[in-house]
Amino acid sequence: MSENKPRTGPQPWTPGDEWKQPGEARLFAPATLRNRDAILAVLRDVLPAQGLVLEVASGSGEHIAHFALALPGLTFQPSDPSAEALASIAAWTRDQGLPNVLPPLRIDAMADGWPVDRADAILCINMVHIAPWAATEGLIRNAGRILREGGPLYLYGPFRRPGRELEPGNAAFDASLRERDAKWGLRELDEVEALAKAAEFGAAQVVEMPANNLSVVFRKRPILRVADGADGGDRTRTAFRAERF
Repeated sequence: MSENKPRTGPQPWTPGDEWKQPGEARLFAPATLRNRDAILAVLRDVLPAQGLVLEVASGSGEHIAHFALALPGLTFQPSDPSAEALASIAAWTRDQGLPNVLPPLRIDAMADGWPVDRADAILCINMVHIAPWAATEGLIRNAGRILREGGPLYLYGPFRRPGRELEPGNAAFDASLRERDAKWGLRELDEVEALAKAAEFGAAQVVEMPANNLSVVFRKRPILRVADGADGGDRTRTAFRAERF
């Protein structure tokens, strides 16, 4: 991580863009200042008024600190696989004096057995394109297990969309990511939707965001119980009705 001031301008966030002051645990990600208010505006319509919100790949911890301050009725659980990120998250929480942010957990999105059994919402910002595809698979698989019916899984970042040419800036960003790591790159939104459907989520709700990013919201479909057979036994099925945003 750099200890110098970050670049200015509209560059997309990539690993290594964070910076910190010498002797300081807090990391500063320039992209957070650019996108946090736009994301918060969407989250106000997506998140419940109360409950537990798990953030996967919290990074510097700046996003969750901003959201926790603005949404005091919610309890936030940050997480990240990086020890440096975990220290930064803890420092931001401590310095901001946020009683509704729990101590960060070490969670690898690709792994099973996350140390969280239930959550009312899950957030994942700027991870899907800067991680192997297995991380997206693990994220959605675990979210399907953890979320209650109607619970939102919120994703943010750039995506490829069927029938749409990739914007020049995103095309260059995608090429730079794949040059750095062949397992990274902008994902096809319909492939992400297919994973979500298999994990019992409804159709994606998509919100256009600044700088050619998207907010993508999946909600866990409710399980309906219906009578089946003369013996009055039950069978379960997943509801496929449209979900409210």
